[in-house]
Amino acid sequence: MFSAPHLPQGSRVVAAMSGGVDSSVAAWILRESGFEVLGLFMRNGVKLDPTEAHKKSCCSLTDARDARMVSAFLGLPFQAVDLSGEFGGLIEHFVSEYQRGRTPNPCAICNRDLKMGRLLDFAQDLDAVAVATGHYARLEVLDGRVHLYRGVDTHKDQSYQLFSVPEAQLARTLFPLGDLEKPKVREMARHAGLRTSQKADSQEVCFVPSNNYRELLEQRGTPLHPGLIVDSQGKQLGTHEGTEHFTIGQRRGLRIASGRPLYVLEILPAEGLVIIGDREECKATSMVVEDLNWIGIEPGTQIECSVQHRYHCTPAKAVVRREGERAQVDFLEPQMSVTPGQGAAFYWQDRLIGGGWIASTTRMGIAAAEGPSEESVAAPAQEGQ
Repeated sequence: MFSAPHLPQGSRVVAAMSGGVDSSVAAWILRESGFEVLGLFMRNGVKLDPTEAHKKSCCSLTDARDARMVSAFLGLPFQAVDLSGEFGGLIEHFVSEYQRGRTPNPCAICNRDLKMGRLLDFAQDLDAVAVATGHYARLEVLDGRVHLYRGVDTHKDQSYQLFSVPEAQLARTLFPLGDLEKPKVREMARHAGLRTSQKADSQEVCFVPSNNYRELLEQRGTPLHPGLIVDSQGKQLGTHEGTEHFTIGQRRGLRIASGRPLYVLEILPAEGLVIIGDREECKATSMVVEDLNWIGIEPGTQIECSVQHRYHCTPAKAVVRREGERAQVDFLEPQMSVTPGQGAAFYWQDRLIGGGWIASTTRMGIAAAEGPSEESVAAPAQEGQ
């Protein structure tokens, strides 16, 4: 059913059990494929209001119960590990990013530091050789290097959220669902008799079950930066209660009367300014990406690839000019809603070759950088096929 040629037959692996259908089926597949599977559930320490208990989140008490019961049904040893301290740090980062006028991506950090970080530490303590998750992504190890690809199910593909995971950690990670589509996963869950077969997918950040991060800011007493809403020429159009309530590209909730759609172009917390403009002004021609992470390749100084700058967007052709741990990324066509704090994932066709965190952007009106040169590193013709 599932094989990992780079691991010994019958290897002991840890399955990250979230209490959802994907992680349940991943664990079942591994067991059926001859692996020795141990189930682990991450407790995030977040106390849910009773009115939020029905939300489609993960890491809740209900999820812990489902993870434990699925593990028992499959005959797997099970442990719930307390990562409340680590999640506390993740929440602090989440809040501080909004205070800086950025839009955080906590799921990518969770994958890097917790699911494929701390759980790998636990796996080592349990003499397990790898951690398996329910991500929709494909991974293989060729000549000692990780090749990471989009999941077969293009609607569920989660490879973007893995852009910052170091290659050494990915080499000890398994994705049993990468070659499957979601309907097939639910069918397999029903066939296996798993109680999670009809459970709704998690859709919110696990520590923001209401899917309204502003409520979290209020609950934590986060100091806000109130001020003015202005256009790109500096003309005052309105006021706001805090720059933390806005993200780049936001259109709704601006409360500005206008005969044309307006979008958030820039957020300046120190000045309390939210700058808005039309769609063309919101398009970025380039961005600076920092804390680069490369997966399975030795990058040159210049790379031609497609870049995905947020979870749900179409990758755009671009030229990545690397300078140490930072890179200048020039889009061949201007892109909407490129947002500092989000991740930039670099692809050769459907192969993820790395990425980094968006530090800053250059929007329309700034002269475009030069195009590709003869020294550019282009994707091998056979990659991603």
